[in-house]
Amino acid sequence: MLSWWDVEREECVRVRRTHQGTVQCLRVSPDGSRLASCGDDGAITLWNLHSGEYLRTLRRDRSYERLDISGVKGLTRAQKASLRALGAIEIDPVLDIQDAP
Repeated sequence: MLSWWDVEREECVRVRRTHQGTVQCLRVSPDGSRLASCGDDGAITLWNLHSGEYLRTLRRDRSYERLDISGVKGLTRAQKASLRALGAIEIDPVLDIQDAP
């Protein structure tokens, strides 16, 4: 969670749900218009500093991003599901579509 405070009035004026886990770092843009937050989830979230409006989220690639596990033998369904959750892809050869994580 991120909280915006009115320091002069000593009160919280806005709260935004943001990262999974702890917020690790905050930075204000050079022009003072945006706030970047980074958390345990590895994402960087950009905010309008004055309104608190969410702007966008930047993410680094996950551990197995775009690794094609199509046709791999010897993996259980649970192992394949775990790999897909970490970014791997699996193409169904019959339908020629990517299996969703």
